[in-house]
Order: sequence, then C-alpha cells, then structure tokens
Amino acid sequence: MPKLLSVVIPCYNEEENIRYFYEEFRKIEGYLKEHAIMFQLLYVDDGSSDGTLMEIKQLNRIDRRVKLLSFSRHFGKEAAIYAGLQNAEGDLVAVMDVDLQDPPTLLPQMLESLKAGYDQVATRRNKREGDPKIRSLCAKLFYKIINCFSKTEIVEGARDFRLMKRQVVDAILSLSEKNRFSKGIFSWVGFTTKWITYDSQPHRSGDSKCSIWQLWGYAYDALTTYSTVLLSFSSFVGLLFCIISLLMIIFVVIRKLMFGDPTAGWPSLVCIILLASGLQLLSIGVIGQYLAKTYMEVKNRPIYIIKEKL
Repeated sequence: MPKLLSVVIPCYNEEENIRYFYEEFRKIEGYLKEHAIMFQLLYVDDGSSDGTLMEIKQLNRIDRRVKLLSFSRHFGKEAAIYAGLQNAEGDLVAVMDVDLQDPPTLLPQMLESLKAGYDQVATRRNKREGDPKIRSLCAKLFYKIINCFSKTEIVEGARDFRLMKRQVVDAILSLSEKNRFSKGIFSWVGFTTKWITYDSQPHRSGDSKCSIWQLWGYAYDALTTYSTVLLSFSSFVGLLFCIISLLMIIFVVIRKLMFGDPTAGWPSLVCIILLASGLQLLSIGVIGQYLAKTYMEVKNRPIYIIKEKL
C-alpha cells in the first residue's frame, strides 16, 4: 500500500524561494515513485508581507499536491511548524526550511533510515557556513548552557529539518503548550532517533530572517521553557548574599570593638548596595519571566489563526 509523505514548510517573506524549493524537491520524485511514496508539500505562510502567498497559490493551481495554510498575521516559526504538523495527513512527516538550507536530496537517505527501524531521523549542521563568527560562538554557547541547565538534551547544531513517523508526530501534537521550543519538544518525546550530519548550505536567496536580538529572545525562551534552574539559581544567590552580609556585619562589629576603627566609607557601602539591589532585581525579573509564561498558558489563546487554507 502506498505511503504518503507530508512535507511541512514554514514560510515568512520567502517569495523568491517558493518555486525554487518546489523544483528542487521534484528532483527526488523518481525515488519516491520507485518506493511507492506519494507526497504533498504543505507550505505554511506565516503572515508574509511580500508575494509569498501568491507564489504558493500559483503552484497550487499547477500541482494539487501543493497545499497552503495562511495565517491571519505573523505568529512565528514555532506556530507555523505546529500548524503544519496538525494539518499534515501523511504516514511520514518531514519539516524543512524553504530557503534550501535543508537540502531535499537528504530525504532518500532519511527514508532509508526509517526503513531500518528508526522512529525519526534528525539532522545537525557540521559547519555554520556564512554565519558571522559572533553568531556561531553564541550558538555554541547556547547549546552548552541549555544542556547544563536542562534535563532534556539538545544536540548542538540541531536543525528543525527532520523526518518522523506518524506515531512521533502524534506525540508532539499531544504537547499543546503555547511557549513552544520545537528542538526541545522533538527531543523530549523520545523515540529512537537517527542523527545525520551535513554541511550547512547557504541561503538560496536573501539573508536569515532572524536578527541577533530575535535569536537571543529565542534562546532565552528555550532556556526558561525547558529548565527551572534559573529560579533555583536566584534562590542560591540570594542565600549566598545573606550569608556574606551576615559575615560582613560580624567583621565590622569585631573590628570596631577590637581596634576602634570607624566604619568604612560610603563608596564601598554604595557599591555593595548597588550590587545586591541589582541581583535582587535580576532575580525578580527571572521570576517575572516564568510568571509571564504561566500567564500566557492560562489565557489559553490559540497558537495560530488560519486565514486561508488550500
């Protein structure tokens, strides 16, 4: 019995890449036919402001295997991936970037791995070609920090590009949290996973849609979503400074009784007060971030809103 492969493709202002991705994917159509695998390409338009939507509609008129989900506004890539997985009909589901940093030519190798008994096949980048050095350094630092703080292991260089069986997709969809970090969710659900390493491909057209500040926000969200260590760290720092303060009070009192020295001048006192106050505000800010996430979960708003579907 033929199987159906659904390919989820999040898109945000990717007008120039839509048709090119389709043409590149068609190059593996012979392999798919040979192995009795039908396919559908599910483009998820994440509220693009350019001609992305029109390009997808034109492809849909040419080839009905091209599907479309269009959001009412920009909800973010995590929402686009979730929407795509919810609407994917296939026995096998892949998630890919439209800018061809995820080469479709890897899919035959990934499909062979599923035949060998794996539940999902994931990919990681071997090198970060074309990325600024500071960006690559921050990425490596992020993976080291989150793996120190989180019980869920995130593989360094992991991409969203992966191929999954229906059982894995259903497990991912059972996690309906609003603050989503797909790399963490893919790892958290478990299942036997085959990792494939490949050299990063340059963007087919244009630059990355994420600025350094957006990536920082993404990393911070991931850290607070998959770890409560920051809360424990705040408590630890607070306790440490209480102990230091107590020791300093004892030191000042003893010095006054034994040597009659006056208390140290106000500059050192101001420095200590500023440091302690800054740490207190930092701790309150961390707690506030967790409360904000809880608040958004409790509001139970939809992760995305579909404006149009083909």
